[in-house]
Amino acid sequence: MKKLILLLVCLPFLTISQNIDHWETVVFDNDIWRYLEGTFEPDTNWRKLAFNDASWSQAQGGVGYGDGDDNTIINSVTSLYLRKNFTIIDTSEIAAVILHVDYDDAFVAYLNNVEIARANIGSVGDHPLYNQGSSSLHEAQMYQGGNPDQFVINTQLLNSVLNQGNNILSVQVHNDNMSSSDLTGRIFLSLGISTTTTNYSPTPTWFQPPLIFTTSNLPIVVINTNGQTIVDDPRIVCDMGIIDNGFGNINSVNDAFNDYNGKISIEYRGSSSQSFPKKPYALETQDSVGNNNNVSLLGMPVENDWILYAPYTDKSLMRNFLTFDLGRKMGNYSPRTVYCELIINGDYKGIYILMEKIKRDNDRVDIAKLDSNDVAGDSLTGGYIIKVDKYTGNGGLDWLSDFPNIGGNNLYIQYHYPQASALQPQQMDYIEHFMDSFEYALAGPNFTDSLIGYSKYIDVNSFVDLYIINELSKNIDGYRLSTYMYKDRDDNGGKLTMGPFWDYNLAFGNADYCDGGITTGWEVNGGCGDNNPFWFERLLDDTTYQNKLKCRWEYLRERSFHQDSIFTFIDSMSFYLDDAQQRNFQKWPILGNYVWPNFYVGNTYQDELQFFKTWIGGRLIWIDNNIGGNCYEILGCTDPLACNYDPLANTNDGSCNYNSFSYDTLVSNISINWNGLILTTSGDYSATLYNSVGCDSIANLNFIFNPVSAINDFNNDQKTLIKVVDVLGRDNFPYKKTTLFYIYDDGTVEKKIIIE
Repeated sequence: MKKLILLLVCLPFLTISQNIDHWETVVFDNDIWRYLEGTFEPDTNWRKLAFNDASWSQAQGGVGYGDGDDNTIINSVTSLYLRKNFTIIDTSEIAAVILHVDYDDAFVAYLNNVEIARANIGSVGDHPLYNQGSSSLHEAQMYQGGNPDQFVINTQLLNSVLNQGNNILSVQVHNDNMSSSDLTGRIFLSLGISTTTTNYSPTPTWFQPPLIFTTSNLPIVVINTNGQTIVDDPRIVCDMGIIDNGFGNINSVNDAFNDYNGKISIEYRGSSSQSFPKKPYALETQDSVGNNNNVSLLGMPVENDWILYAPYTDKSLMRNFLTFDLGRKMGNYSPRTVYCELIINGDYKGIYILMEKIKRDNDRVDIAKLDSNDVAGDSLTGGYIIKVDKYTGNGGLDWLSDFPNIGGNNLYIQYHYPQASALQPQQMDYIEHFMDSFEYALAGPNFTDSLIGYSKYIDVNSFVDLYIINELSKNIDGYRLSTYMYKDRDDNGGKLTMGPFWDYNLAFGNADYCDGGITTGWEVNGGCGDNNPFWFERLLDDTTYQNKLKCRWEYLRERSFHQDSIFTFIDSMSFYLDDAQQRNFQKWPILGNYVWPNFYVGNTYQDELQFFKTWIGGRLIWIDNNIGGNCYEILGCTDPLACNYDPLANTNDGSCNYNSFSYDTLVSNISINWNGLILTTSGDYSATLYNSVGCDSIANLNFIFNPVSAINDFNNDQKTLIKVVDVLGRDNFPYKKTTLFYIYDDGTVEKKIIIE
């Protein structure tokens, strides 16, 4: 028996036979069931076919209380035990079995005393006690208009578990606790029949035949929750495997896991996206003892935080994918993305995008790590990631801007990294004060001044790029939601930088409100613009900023924003996704149907892509004809090799700065302070300094500490001066009001400061 259970759980993918002619249902929720209220532990044989259940109550299912969806009302209990006999005419005709359960809050199901499914309670193989509560809450779906959860039964078990003739389906349903307001157990068992013979009943109207899925040109991600239910919070620990045989090769569900095979913790993510049947997920890769495990997934740099994004309302499946690709082509960090097909507990979930989560990391948002002890000096100045977004998942940990949004309502700015709970009061005060300074400078009368205006605080080019990508896509959530920004330490530039780009599923004409479906008009101050920060509209009052926008737009239109370039990318992705998208829309049959908030509803996938391309073409032309500013001489550093290279500049103003290196030898009879290092022993030393534009000045010093010879020869009048250097070992500097070291040929060093 244990061997059978292990087979059920550990198979990487529970396949469905391809030899299915039709589906029928043998057990319904409203059949006559035997039931026992869980006020004591039942006989250990209750799951077996031979068990005598004559003493149990008998009534029409579903059995439960509280939601108005029960045919038989019972008392408030922690658990409920159900038994249903059914007959199989010919087991050779049964090619597949699917269990559907609508439950509140947990269950374990057995077929002829073999566990076939569980959710939200215990571990596979154990038998929860009658008074054991669920591990988390789970609300029934059918009374709300939804469908029951589906569990695919391993076909390899059918021959050994399913009887020709009499069978028993036994289910124990568990509540969160005895005082819970509701309990539900509605169960269906359906059969995949390999012949044309009809021996049972038609399936319920909501029943959808499971997808037969064996191979894909996309990587295959397989998750096994081991009987647990994925919820919004907390995360559950389960198993994940990834099959990826490389680009251009076919991946089979029967292949070994060759990209990842290990533990993850997983939960739902998102806000409105959670309301869709196709759920998005956040996951962390873990080692065997539950620690974060930094790994590379599908060729992306090593990390432990990942997103499984679920394109649903975006029927092109491409809006986020395209936006992030454009972001990278613009020269910005954008989350890396890889298409895949997802299977959870044997249930095919469709096309997903495995992508990087926004976080501080050398290969993601590359800013300084801010530790709890970084409360003073330059270390206090970065790094921070903040955002303008919904409150979902944030817990209200934010601060109120002194400046309302365009519509006059409160604007809240939220902490993202570090999390608010990890920030020290000094760190909160610092980043809030920095943002206050930026906003007051931008709103002030001298906002265009290069010394005291907005450019003192922000990376202007990043604001330009965010504006352009938001307006190209006419993202109705742009500016007001999912708007991330970060600040590094002052010695690394330290200006507020927009990005990374995030959440463009309602962009590119995919919204029927806020004018999202039409190609005309600006999103910055139209559409949903009343909820936008005043920043971007105010920046447009600066002629220099407008001119930068114009030049950047024209530059991009000749390259990655050229219509041919964008359309070629869409066409190539369409070819790549062709087979997978057919499976996806078989699983989620939404083509030809309105899904909130679609502006356009196409009957086919190609219809959706054609609208996508036509909309983009119209938007490009409208912006070409309506963008302000003049693209003429823009001064700046035009050398890409310089540290302060300005990609928006078209005329070199001589300001280019470069990394520098120096090497000096210093002999001393005293210890010296060199770039913050107290040198008391001979050796080679190195220090890196940064100028105001972020260039490295790397100084190397060969230090010779020789106190004896220096003292013995101190009074030698014949000594000769061989070199004068400053504290950095440099010999080219202003001599006045600077600490100088006079180095003589006898090894002595004199320290001087020349005032006049």
